Formats: sequence, C-alpha cells, structure tokens
Amino acid sequence: MLKIESYTVEKLEDPFGILSGDRYEFFLDLDVPEDDELYSENGVMLRVIFSKDGEKEQISKYEFMENETKNVLDFEMEEDEETAILAFCSEHYNVDEENQTIENLLD
Repeated sequence: MLKIESYTVEKLEDPFGILSGDRYEFFLDLDVPEDDELYSENGVMLRVIFSKDGEKEQISKYEFMENETKNVLDFEMEEDEETAILAFCSEHYNVDEENQTIENLLD
C-alpha cells in the first residue's frame, strides 16, 4: 500500500471555461520502502489531477515522479491503491489544507 508522508494541493484554473467541474493538482510525497520496486534514492512522489464535477469525482491523470529530479517513473497504481488515492483526494481537495503531514495513511 502507498504511504503518504505529506501533500500539497492546488486548484487548477480553466481560464477559457472549456472543462466542466473543477480540477485539483496534488503532489503526494510517498514513503517507499527500499525493497519496493518503486523505491528511488531520490524519493518518490505521486502527481495526481483530481476532477470534481458535481457528485462525480475521479482521477483524471497521475504519474509517479522522483522527488529530486522530477523524472517520471513508469509505474501504474494497483486498483486498491487508486481507490485509496481517489478517497484521499476527495477528502483533501480543499485548498485551505495545503502542506499537511499525514502519518500512517494508506498503510
């Protein structure tokens, strides 16, 4: 399971009003054990674009990245991880809660 150490969230603006609903960009700092194939000495983060349109909430896009280099890592979330991340984003998209520290979440 993914363990989130901290996160930031920012509401993305749609200046042309092309997209319906709201979009939020999350950067989730992950605690990845050394024996996990996702592990990187540079640290790992998950960038998530979360969309909310009325009652419909979904992950529009995500990518794993190295913290220091910002290089994209070619990994996909498992179904249970994606469900947990969607629930996390749904609970934390309020931009007033930026830079929160999360302990033992999604253990």
